[in-house]
Parts: sequence; C-alpha cells; structure tokens
Amino acid sequence: MDEVMGVAIVIVIVGVIAGLLLKGIDRKLAAFMQSRIGPPVAQPLYDILKLMQKQTIIPSTSVRWLFTGAPVVALASAILLLLYISLSYVCYITGMHSTIQGDLIVVIYLILIPSICIISGAFASGSPYASIGAQREMVILMSTELPIAVAVVSIAWHVTDSMYNPFALNSLFEYTLWYHAGAFGILGGILLLLAMILVLPAEMSKVPFDQAEAETEIAEGVLVEYSGKLLAYLLLTDAIKALSLSSLIVILFFPYTLANLFGLTFSIGGYSITSLVEVVFFLVKIVIVYSVGVTVLRVIMARLKISQVAKLFLFAVSAISIIGMVLIMLDPKMKMI
Repeated sequence: MDEVMGVAIVIVIVGVIAGLLLKGIDRKLAAFMQSRIGPPVAQPLYDILKLMQKQTIIPSTSVRWLFTGAPVVALASAILLLLYISLSYVCYITGMHSTIQGDLIVVIYLILIPSICIISGAFASGSPYASIGAQREMVILMSTELPIAVAVVSIAWHVTDSMYNPFALNSLFEYTLWYHAGAFGILGGILLLLAMILVLPAEMSKVPFDQAEAETEIAEGVLVEYSGKLLAYLLLTDAIKALSLSSLIVILFFPYTLANLFGLTFSIGGYSITSLVEVVFFLVKIVIVYSVGVTVLRVIMARLKISQVAKLFLFAVSAISIIGMVLIMLDPKMKMI
C-alpha cells in the first residue's frame, strides 16, 4: 500500500505537468497550422504560476461558499479521475495486475463532476455572462453523456466472453477490441472511436464546441468572474481533464504496450527501464489523440450554435455510437470466442 501511495503522488505531480504541457503542445501545433510562431510549450505552466500570485476577487453578488468551493472540488475530482485511470495502467505495466484494476462505470461518473462544479460556480457568481455559459455547459454535458456511456459499455461488452472483468480498465489491456473482433466488430470500433473523438473537444470546451466560454460572445462565460488562485484551479482542472480523457480513449481503443506489440524490454546498466519507456509511449499516444481530436478540429472549424451542438450529439453522434455498439454485438467472431 505504501508503494501505491508513492506511485499516486508521483502520478499527480507528473500528471499536472504533463497535462499543462499537453495544452502547450496543443497551442503550439495550432499556431504551426496557422503559420504562426505561437507561445512556448510551457506557457500554460507559466500562466498557472502567475495566477497563483495574483489577487483573487470575489464578486459581491456571488454565493461565496459555492463560488469559491466549486473550483477546489473540480480540481480534486479531476485529480481523482487522473489517479483512477493512471494507477490502473501503472499497476498493469509494473505487473501488479490485481492491486488496482479500475472501473469504467466509476470513470463515467468522475468525468461528470468537474463540469458540474464549473456549472455550479458559474451560477453562483451572479454574472449574467456566467449564467449563459453555465446553461450552455449543461446542454453540452447532457448531450455528450450518451455517446460516452454507449462507447464504454460497448467496449466492456466485448470483454464479457473472456475470463476478465468486463468493466475493469486492466482487462482492456489483456483483451483488446481490434485483436478479437471480426469485420463487424472492427467497423463498430471505428464508429465508437469517431464518436469519442468528437466528444473530446466538447468535453474540453474547445472550438467548435466552446459555447460555454465563447470569448467573443459572453467574455469567457463560465470563467468570467474567476481570477487569481481560483482561476488557476480551473485551468489546472482543464489540463488534468484533457490528459485524463485522452488517456481513457487510448485505453479503450489503443491499449497496446511495446511489450504486447513487439515483445520489447529496455534496460540501462542492468536496470530495467521498460515501465518508464511504456509510460513515455503512453504519453505519445495521448498527444496524438488530443492533437487529432482537439487541435486539428479547432483549427479547421468555427464555433457552432448551441442548438447545433445539441442536435449533433443527441442525434448524429449518439446514432453513430449506437450503431457501433450494435455492430460489435452482432460480430460473429466475438460470439465464437
């Protein structure tokens, strides 16, 4: 248990830094695609350090306890989400399979909490701009939950015919979708991946799904009244959530390790560094997923109307995910396993 606590502390520290650098890579890549120089990759880290030294202003019209408490709970829940996903992966690559397996149902609930906290804090601020942003955030939150739930349940369903726990994160490393699926299952997996890739920028409030903040319309919306440490907490929450959601997509669809793919192990001076290399490989996959799902999309598209977002996710994306689920269930190869 002491080992797990030590690993958890390391994960939080590395996760916070990695999440902020992921946001920096996103900004740098977007700038490159737009023929700009862009800010340094470490700029999000500099922003957090600066905000932590700034004064925190509490609006006189706000519900003080809720306005100040929401960012703290949002950050705590984002860290818990990161730990829950990351610990199961670390335990898997280090051979401690039974220590922490993770649970996909818990992950779905944990994804909700930061958004609910941000909505609560925005309503508590007393700002009309924040209230509009909070209403839009609620619409997006309700619209994206069905595709997420369908994707997670579908991936878990294909594990039910194996000896593994279908809702354990560790099971996805041992019983991957692409290896055990036939043509129907692979097509269904591609549709589920497409649905999750579309959900990612919506969960992160990025163009074309940034209606809750919409700087040119409602002056940052849900964040308009936040400053100082409280704003820093929300930006940290955003960075950690970006890392966590990208990690979830990687685990659901690309859980392969270098050892699984090529049977590779690494060592320096007789000391094994295989686990460290696997973590780096995992982070590379996260950067690729986030770049494709968020960076490219926000560069090539403009902001949609909130009504368009609701229709897109409630009908089109939900339909894509449900069709993907049906194809996986009908796949004859999975039925024979």
